[in-house]
Formats: sequence, structure tokens, C-alpha cells
Amino acid sequence: MPGNSKRRGAIKKTAKGNATAGSGGRVRRGLEGKGPTPKATDRPGHRSYRAARSADRRGPTPGSRVGSSGGARPSRRSKGDSEWVAGRNAVVEALRARVPVRTLYVAEQTDRDDRLREVFAYAAEHGTGVLEVSRAELDRLTGGAVHQGVAARVPAYDYAHPDDLLTAAADAGEPALVVALDGVTDPRNLGAVVRSAAGLGAHGVVVPERRSAGMTAGAWKASAGAAARLPVARATNLSRQLAAYSGAGLSVAGLASDGEIGVGDLALADGPLILVVGSEGGGLSRLVRQACDVTVSIPMASRLESLNVGVAAGIALYEIARRRGTS
Repeated sequence: MPGNSKRRGAIKKTAKGNATAGSGGRVRRGLEGKGPTPKATDRPGHRSYRAARSADRRGPTPGSRVGSSGGARPSRRSKGDSEWVAGRNAVVEALRARVPVRTLYVAEQTDRDDRLREVFAYAAEHGTGVLEVSRAELDRLTGGAVHQGVAARVPAYDYAHPDDLLTAAADAGEPALVVALDGVTDPRNLGAVVRSAAGLGAHGVVVPERRSAGMTAGAWKASAGAAARLPVARATNLSRQLAAYSGAGLSVAGLASDGEIGVGDLALADGPLILVVGSEGGGLSRLVRQACDVTVSIPMASRLESLNVGVAAGIALYEIARRRGTS
């Protein structure tokens, strides 16, 4: 009887050639493009990715240069794993703030909305790789964060060396203006300071390697893209770096609530200067304060009032720029 033959090959058991098994409408979404294929070093599971992570964990190689601070001069490329930005709103905000996203990750069968469409449009416009992974894999990569099916991999920030900031000032033919942060641990405050420094004529920002905020995705967003224009350097020891800057001819002014003079009266503002800003709670540390040539304050209507670090740095930089005639 037709259809009941047990002869080998008599009954087709695959969908190949069967019109009802076509992909025209049933898996249309699966056929849509997902952007350029990421590099091998950006694809989890690839041996190049694992080799890059192993190299990051090994740390700097011997033979690094010696800088003016007297210690080993670190490599410009930071060591350490990349940072992850997880969640649809967080990823979209990072892209809008021009955070240098290396690769975008999308979980399989993720529902598309306006935010995800914006992510794909950005990837297509800027040539950013998009990698589709399983939801379990994305959970693992983001450390169990609530990613809503979308995450972005941000490379470690490429810090400058403190000497590079003086080179930038010399190349511009201007007296150096550098901002140093002492004990500022909130990345949003760091980003706000970078934004003010870029807009008010500074040549860079210096942060210590320990007990300080770094240029994370949060700092990038707070800088509103200024981190792409202004170098941020890391110093092994901030007080020694201030002494090195002083030896290079810069005056060191510390911003403190009990400063000796108002920042508007700072006569040193016309020359090479480094402005040191402390944390909101503890202010300038003892050794950093000792390294300052003068301490300056922002006049307040009440001694009980205080300013956010980013706001205080912005006001001080404005007064310095005004005295320099650049504002």
C-alpha cells in the first residue's frame, strides 16, 4: 500500500525539498543580519580570547620605563579584564555617551524593542561587532547581572603617563594645567571632573592607582564624551608625583575648605599649575597637603555647606581659567 512501504529510502524523513518547511516566514528573524563578526579575541570560548585574558592576568612585563616620579613607568595600556555594561537602558546610555564599546552581546530569542533597535543601528553605523550567545552564556559573562538580553563589553581604559600631560601642554604652547584627585572613589565624580577639565582648558587629570576611582563605563558616561578628548593618567604614588611636577616647574595648589586664600585670588593661576582636589569626606590627605605650595578655598555663605567634588572642581577651574584669560 502506498505510504506503508518499509523499503529503505521510500519515505522522506527530512524537510529538505518540502515546501512547508521553508524559512520564508517561520524563521525570518533568524535570517536578519547581526552586524560584523567580532574579532577572535572578543569571542568567549575562542583560544585567542582565552590567551588575551591570560596575558591580562599576568600583568606588566619587565623592563618598563622609569618616569619622573622615580618609580617604574607603567605601560600606557592598562592591565585587567574588560568591563561589562548590562541591561538595555545601561547599554543605550553608554552608546549615547560614546563609551568605547568593543563588542555587543545579545541573547538568543531576545524580544526587540526601540532600545534594542537603537543598539543594532549604532552597531551598523559604527562597525561594532554583535555576537549572539545563549542566555546562560550571557548570564555567565556578566556575572549574573540583570542584562535583559543585552550587554556591552568595554575595554580597559588606556591611561596616559603623568609626563604625557606636560608634553600635551608644551605641544599646545600653553602653561600646564593639570587636575589631580586625591581619594575620590566615585566614578561619577571622576567623570564630572574630566568634563569640567576638558571644557576649561586643563591638559589632563591624574588619579592614584590605589584607593581611587578609575575610568569605568560610569566615569565615561559622567564625562559626557570628554574622556575621549582629555587624557587621564595614573600615578603610582600621588604625593611623589606632585613632588615630581613641582620639580618640573609646576606650582601645586590644594583645594580645601580651610584654604589659605580664595581660589579667585590665586596669583599662581597664570603659570604652570596643578590643582589637587580631595574627597568630600576626608579632603586632602596629610602627605598630599604637605606637597602643596598653597591651599585655596571656595567662599561659601555658610561653613556648614559643602560642595560635590565635581562641582567644586568646576568652580575652581573656572576661576583659574578666568585669571588665565581663557574663559
